[in-house]
Amino acid sequence: MRDIETASEQIARRRNNEEYSIPISRLSDFETKGVIPSIYRLYSLSAIYRKDFRELLSWYGVDLSQPLTDLEIASPPRSHLSTALANKEVVQMPVRLDPAFDPRKTLNFGRMIEQWGTVPLAYLEQFSKVDYTYGYVGSEDFTMYPILPPGSFIQVDESRNKVSEGGWRSEYERPIYLVETREGYTCCWCTVGREDLILQSHPLSPVQPKVVRHSHAEVIGQVVGIAMRLGEWRSYPDASRVPRERAALS
Repeated sequence: MRDIETASEQIARRRNNEEYSIPISRLSDFETKGVIPSIYRLYSLSAIYRKDFRELLSWYGVDLSQPLTDLEIASPPRSHLSTALANKEVVQMPVRLDPAFDPRKTLNFGRMIEQWGTVPLAYLEQFSKVDYTYGYVGSEDFTMYPILPPGSFIQVDESRNKVSEGGWRSEYERPIYLVETREGYTCCWCTVGREDLILQSHPLSPVQPKVVRHSHAEVIGQVVGIAMRLGEWRSYPDASRVPRERAALS
């Protein structure tokens, strides 16, 4: 304990700050009374014991490797630059996809992931959360264009799988759902009928609405997050490849 005191005093002198110094009495308080070290003394301990400072913080419930969920709690009223994750080293993201993955089709991305891995890409951390499923809007899917362009990644809240009947004030507030039918997946607005579910496309989209039986469709959940690129708008596909008639899926 005296060696710790001496070493911490040297650190305090080098940094010209007595807060780094750890007297024997204070070190005893850390060990026997549950006293929490200050950030300066915690740094001294990490240096003396050759431990990662972040590991010591984790002993007290401060995990610097998982800040994204905390960032979502506060909602600053003004736009700003964020450096909160600038020094983050690793995150969990998909490293192997199902060979059947087809970028032209909309799909449930979570079902296509065969393996998660640790890679240095911070803002993709959210894709490892188990509270949501994730989808990919196919490169040939213009159902919700232009507010949801082809090639977008979507975050889907599976707990919101009941279609809302109204209450929105604009198309941007109207819920978009990820729906699975016998023909595959689609992102769209939904209207519930007595026996049918109407899959409604955006008014500016070349894709016509579809009507499906309730037994032939499953609402996976509501789209609550979108990751998309801007400035790379594409023209509509060939008109001959876009369904034009309102039809029921059998």
